[in-house]
Amino acid sequence: MSMKRRAQSAKQTSLFVATQTLPTSPGHPFYEKLNKLLDEHGFDEYVEDLCVSYYHATLGRRSIPPGVYFRMLMVGYFEGLDSERGIAWRVADSLSLRRFLGFDLSESTPDHTSLSKIRNRLPASVYESVFRWVLQLLKREGLLRGETVAVDATTLEANAALRALVRRDSGMGYREYLQDLARGEGIDTPTREDEARIDKQRPRKASNKDWQHPHDPQARVAKMKDGRTHLAHKLEQVVDLDTQAVLGVRVTSADAGDTQTISATLAQADANVAAVAAADPVPDPDVRACPLGEVVADKGYHSNEVLETLRAEGRRTYIAEPKRGRRKWKGKHAARDAVYANRRRIRGRRSKALQRQRAERTERPFAHSLETGAMRRTHLRGHEKISKRMLIHYAGVNLGLAMRTRYTMGTPRGLHDLLHALLRACVMRIWRHVAVSCDVGQSLASAPSRREPWRCGRRRARPDSRTAFSPGC
Repeated sequence: MSMKRRAQSAKQTSLFVATQTLPTSPGHPFYEKLNKLLDEHGFDEYVEDLCVSYYHATLGRRSIPPGVYFRMLMVGYFEGLDSERGIAWRVADSLSLRRFLGFDLSESTPDHTSLSKIRNRLPASVYESVFRWVLQLLKREGLLRGETVAVDATTLEANAALRALVRRDSGMGYREYLQDLARGEGIDTPTREDEARIDKQRPRKASNKDWQHPHDPQARVAKMKDGRTHLAHKLEQVVDLDTQAVLGVRVTSADAGDTQTISATLAQADANVAAVAAADPVPDPDVRACPLGEVVADKGYHSNEVLETLRAEGRRTYIAEPKRGRRKWKGKHAARDAVYANRRRIRGRRSKALQRQRAERTERPFAHSLETGAMRRTHLRGHEKISKRMLIHYAGVNLGLAMRTRYTMGTPRGLHDLLHALLRACVMRIWRHVAVSCDVGQSLASAPSRREPWRCGRRRARPDSRTAFSPGC
């Protein structure tokens, strides 16, 4: 029989296609259960009522439903997609994601331009409300306490290059500025070597006070986690240490210190938990009326002002204290009392346990959202646009926590790993059963071995030992 080869020319498309012949997908088990969870709590009805004032009733073409739009942004977290263009391509290419969003194969999925238009149309308050709705879902699932929280921050690589920096005062480019300095030294036609020599001699050559990016003025020159210097933004989060839920997310300038941003971030998380508690008509005894009663942080957040402010707000602090010399407290009695109280607490056992939990449970959301979720580098510019994307991204992190608690899987890839682990456990169980039935342990124990004096937790018999040896495990 002859082999049919692939035609080099374009195939003639059919004039009519029967709908029953189109391929269908049974759907991904993870997304099917996620849709079930969202429908159970009324997600689509909530976001439609939330966004109804931003859509016209009759004018314009048929718009994308708000539930579909926010689901597509959540797909960016679950599938590890960093750009809206990648999300649109992945949704158009996947049958399971089409089913998750409610699109048939004969329907066109939204493109990235529609996603960007909706993002610009909806204000930041809508995204904050969606984030709080997910916190409300966690509360109903018993995954929200808000009593003991941890604060931590990291850097996001900005969508801007260092070579495009310009002077804040004159708008002059970096190389043009070096050439101007060379002409000031009497070099009429400076070479690359002259520019490098002059640049090497200058102190603080890339100061944020003097330079900015023309298209992203809010990006700041900062050192990334891997040691590289790049234009970046700062992402700060508040995590519930009891349930690992993310209570607040805030994007700020990368050159702002931790002691300058912690108050606003805690205030945002406090408002989120208070709004969730107030929205429920039946008060939950597990959620405190005064949330965020205990704050845990590393030594980068330690300062007199921070400790004094948090103490005045009625919060107990467990903030690690850096090594300093002898302190002078003349005229600073309130700061002294706050520092001494925090120092007394961090020396106890509870503080050491909380610091261990902080190191684990604050880095885990960063790993889920930035590394696995591919948001370490942003494709958006401006704090407001990045905040909108990060709020829904972290809403996906919280939904993954709810899915992991109910269905033991937090991502579609986690389902694959769970099945792989179950299969491996079954194979190992069968292998142990076969090994015991064949008395493999006795044959292994009978062979002399100098390198394994201990086997299966039982002592091997030595030539001069009178102890009877029991073979096998």
